[in-house]
Amino acid sequence: MLVLFMTVPVFAHFQMVMPDRNIVSQEEGRDIHLSLLFTHPFEQHPMNMEKPAAFGVFSRGEKTDLLASLKEIDLGEGLKGWEADYTMKKPGDHIFYVEPIPYWEPAEDCYIVHLTKTVVNAFGMEEGWDQPIGLQAEIIPLTRPYGLWAGNIFQGKVIVEGKPMAGVDVEVEFYNENSSIKAPADPFITQVVKTDEQGVFSYVMPWEGWWGFAALTEAPQTMKSPDNRDVSLELGAVLWVRTEAP
Repeated sequence: MLVLFMTVPVFAHFQMVMPDRNIVSQEEGRDIHLSLLFTHPFEQHPMNMEKPAAFGVFSRGEKTDLLASLKEIDLGEGLKGWEADYTMKKPGDHIFYVEPIPYWEPAEDCYIVHLTKTVVNAFGMEEGWDQPIGLQAEIIPLTRPYGLWAGNIFQGKVIVEGKPMAGVDVEVEFYNENSSIKAPADPFITQVVKTDEQGVFSYVMPWEGWWGFAALTEAPQTMKSPDNRDVSLELGAVLWVRTEAP
């Protein structure tokens, strides 16, 4: 039984913050809708998400708290996610971020928290997408994270407490909406690349849609497990970008 259990793969779960569009023009209106989900993106298996500890937007050097704007989504089977609407008021890049409540993962005997971002450009001013926003762990885009074609290469830099992290695993998953892509074997579901000595990673995104990058590190602090043991906290610096078909 133990051998059988150990051979069952543990698929990656990702925190998501997904806008209905990541480029906003004057002609199309100023309003966007954002979905916050905790899920297995490729397999389309949602997980339960408690109301996050923080949710907001960073634009032109300022953070705005949006936590009060969240509304609960019923995903069925006792699972929930969250959603919010936001109206763009000024041009420039808007970095939406979420800090979820730490999630207890018994299979890994640790807590997990995914500090997650996505970038929405407003009204053509391409300024701010490469700025850190002060999260304990985050991915800084080195490739502009919008206006991407399928087949583009994406590069990012992983920092923890402001310092680049070398040799970190970065898990990559496609948000497989409608389950249109079939994986021929389990390793195809979650791609893995490593950061170089400067904390930089690269990945070519082959299809149109949303792509998630999760850089996984261990936090310096510990937490108490449900049975009151000191256990580690896995920090996931997560970034979502979208590609379009030519």
